[in-house]
Formats: sequence, structure tokens, C-alpha cells
Amino acid sequence: MTDLADRYRAYLDCLNARELDRLGEHVREDVQHNGNAFGLAGYRDMLRDDFRRIPDLRFEIEMLVVDESHVAARLVFDCAPVGEFLGLPVHGRRVRFHENVLYTYRDGRIADVRSVIDTVAIAAQLAGG
Repeated sequence: MTDLADRYRAYLDCLNARELDRLGEHVREDVQHNGNAFGLAGYRDMLRDDFRRIPDLRFEIEMLVVDESHVAARLVFDCAPVGEFLGLPVHGRRVRFHENVLYTYRDGRIADVRSVIDTVAIAAQLAGG
């Protein structure tokens, strides 16, 4: 299980270093995201778009639970998205929020991602000034 935790941390390191050309080392060619068959190319495009919309995006682990083939993580973000983000008018304001994400690994790489982002926390920060 420690090996899978290490593999997951290496995946986040790859993301945080913006080394998306290495994404295939961590993610399967047939990866799915929230039930959608993105494939590796689509997953990479999604991440590129995330980095474009959130230039200071960093994936930080707040909580990590691992079993033989699954990783459950609570990630924390403290960033300043440009324009709208998740349909909310952030426009460069700094927001802090969480993502709860479940990964299924197959043959040592991510095969399925299920993600929920706390948009309520973002909206509350925007409303609070």
C-alpha cells in the first residue's frame, strides 16, 4: 500500500511540475474521469485547461487513504483562478477550497478518477468579500 501512496505522490509531483508529457507514466491510456471516457489525451487536455485557468494551481494532500488498488484523497487548493471558475465569478481573487477524489489504479496506473470540488466554499468566499 505504501507503494501506491508513493505512486500517487509522484503523480501529484508530475502535475505540480507541469510535466504533462510524463502523464502516461501515471495515468492509463483508457482513463475515465467522473464516468466520462476521457482517455489519456483528453485527461491531459483537461489538466492543461486547468493550468491555463489557474496559473498558480498546486495539488496539496490534506488527507490520504490507500488500499490495494484505490487512493482516496482530500486535496486542498489555495489559488487565484482567472475569469470564471466552475461557473463562479472568481476573476483573479484568491480562494481556498477542497477536492475529494477517489482513484482506481489498474496495472500500477490511474484507470478511473471520481472527483467532487467544494464549490459551496468558493461561492461563500466570493460572497464574503
